[in-house]
Amino acid sequence: MKIVVLDGYTLNPGDNPWGSLRALGEVVIYDRTPVDQIVERSAGAEVVLTNKVPLSSTTLAQLPKLKLIAVLATGYNIVDIEAARLQGVVVCNVPTYSTESVAQFTFALLLELCHRVGAHDALVHDGEWTRSADFCFWRHPLIELSGKTMGIVGFGRIGRRVGQIAEAFGMKVLAGSASVSAARGDRVSLEELFSRSDVISLHCPQTPANTGFVNRELLRLMKPTALLINTARGGLVNEKDLAEALNEDRLGGAAVDVVSAEPMKGDNPLLGAKNCIITPHIAWATLAARRRLMETTVRNVAAFMAGRPENVVNPI
Repeated sequence: MKIVVLDGYTLNPGDNPWGSLRALGEVVIYDRTPVDQIVERSAGAEVVLTNKVPLSSTTLAQLPKLKLIAVLATGYNIVDIEAARLQGVVVCNVPTYSTESVAQFTFALLLELCHRVGAHDALVHDGEWTRSADFCFWRHPLIELSGKTMGIVGFGRIGRRVGQIAEAFGMKVLAGSASVSAARGDRVSLEELFSRSDVISLHCPQTPANTGFVNRELLRLMKPTALLINTARGGLVNEKDLAEALNEDRLGGAAVDVVSAEPMKGDNPLLGAKNCIITPHIAWATLAARRRLMETTVRNVAAFMAGRPENVVNPI
């Protein structure tokens, strides 16, 4: 069986070998694949692995031998799921590998917003402390989380883990859904979540229905001291609206690990926004998480070859 990996570099930049995948068949690995080379490189493959290389209906139509798309991630919006189903191509993902790493990184972003550790470290190394007349100084407001409310949009595995950590910090947790606007069961409405929360953290998948849902209207409901964190998908946020809210001091700050177009474009409005921390989509990328991702992906391929596909997102 021919297996093609279209963009393997981020999963294995040299510390996470492909040996277990190579044991399953003829494996061809590309670090990165431009869009105009997807069909050429995937031709003849029965299995294609992709992380962020898009597989559209047009592309899939040109790959008649393709039987399985193994997404090297939890989110699978880069694949036209319906087109794959109609073509009889199974699509599977890796749903649980990054829970601990993303939850941990969410709080790394939140704590950076609360204490600006990096900025204060830079000031000390620039000599500010040695010149100080006092035993301490701070250049940014310092925020205590205990007693504050965290609103979590998307209360799946990662969202629930973030909620557990928030409670350990003494925070109250509200849960909501990007796809259901009204309150339901243990979920509050989006309007209530955005208006009541001191911190809002996004952990939902991106769909055509919720793309850009964090927009001017929802942002206007937030407290002027509130913080927004996004470690899910950049397209969930209208970046122009978020930048305006930050620059007009209608929001206390934001921290994002994802943006709408990655790698980030030079004209992204968040680059010039006030009080905005941006990291390059690394919440998922601890070695421990990448090893779990590799292990589960290999199991997904092996299970498919054995006729018992697992983690299927488009039942055929």
